[in-house]
Amino acid sequence: MNTEGSIPATGHVMDMRPLRIGDVAPDFQARTTKGEVRLSDFRGRWLVLFSHPADFTPVCTSEFIALARAADRFAALDCALLGLSVDSLYAHLAWLDAIQDRFGVEIPFPLVEDPSMAVARAYGMLDPTAQNSATVRATYVIDPAGTIRALLWYPMTVGRSVDELLRLVAALRRSDEGAVMTPEGWTPGGDVVQPVPATQADVRAAGECWFYNVMPDDTGRPRTR
Repeated sequence: MNTEGSIPATGHVMDMRPLRIGDVAPDFQARTTKGEVRLSDFRGRWLVLFSHPADFTPVCTSEFIALARAADRFAALDCALLGLSVDSLYAHLAWLDAIQDRFGVEIPFPLVEDPSMAVARAYGMLDPTAQNSATVRATYVIDPAGTIRALLWYPMTVGRSVDELLRLVAALRRSDEGAVMTPEGWTPGGDVVQPVPATQADVRAAGECWFYNVMPDDTGRPRTR
């Protein structure tokens, strides 16, 4: 587990292993379309950090429009959004301005510039030996303590599902609230499952379906979809 939580200043990124679930998200400070941002500024709330290959590209544009329209739904989960690509701040500003002019959608979350590719390489969004600066569609769900809780990678040609990102954040929040797990396709308000019993006595007490014990969720949370 990476407990350092910062990007090496020496630039020896090739010696770093890929980030994994349970690692502390490396901290960084960078210029964004909303001003200077430090990743640790988001401590205390959930964060979806996501990269995109390049500005002014069709799949990326579709994702940013969808994320902007869902920003209130992420906020309801106490989850911030933070985009990143290796394009310059000026390219970011021009692209977001074009999206607002042509589609009437204002992008409310910051978009990080990473022209040196330091953040992209540290997070594994870009191979250390890559000659092409385009990043994959990498997504990191980071909890309020700054720990990476989920990673999603998509190729450049396939867009992400905003509904799935919302579902994922909600599921992580729900599993943190009590000793339950969320089954396939779970959405808030749906049934949850109990963890597998850890002792023989607990197995016997749980009955024949000890390995799949479904129960109604008693939190009373409204669905996000």
